[in-house]
Amino acid sequence: MGQSEREKMAAGEWYCCIDPELDALRALAREAVHQHNTMSPGQRGDIGPALSALFAGVAEGVFIEAPFHCTYGMNISLGSHVYFNAGCTILDTAPVRIGEGSMLGPGVHIYCAEHHKDLTQRRAGLEIAWPVEIGRDVWIGGGAIILGGVTIGDGAIVGAGAVVTKDVAAGATVIGNPARALVAR
Repeated sequence: MGQSEREKMAAGEWYCCIDPELDALRALAREAVHQHNTMSPGQRGDIGPALSALFAGVAEGVFIEAPFHCTYGMNISLGSHVYFNAGCTILDTAPVRIGEGSMLGPGVHIYCAEHHKDLTQRRAGLEIAWPVEIGRDVWIGGGAIILGGVTIGDGAIVGAGAVVTKDVAAGATVIGNPARALVAR
């Protein structure tokens, strides 16, 4: 018997996102996200319990403002004292790891999925997933977009509105679309 679409997705192979098992996992994530986003802050605390249980790993001191959205949740691992401002979205079809002390500004989006370039394959739901690794003490400005396959090194800064398509070195500051290293004047 061949691999399931979930197994192909986890292995970093092309998979069909139109699949009953993946649909069920997305439904679980939508429910956890809904609970997190609709609970009063006093009930929710720093992160809603359903959302925390969904994630692959959540260290102490993580704070996720509402609203928040993720596709699966099961691929997200957060180090201690990670902060997400309001409106963050993680399309976690592959592992997304965010190191301790990192901060994401409002409306930061992380996209792991890449749809097939061939129209027929894309219509059939074929996509591939690329992981995202964000180091420790990274600051990502509001509205930034991080594409799949990117690693952002420890202590880096991503400027507001940047579109990160390539790796960012530790300690670097990148801005723009596509994001490029900021050159001191």
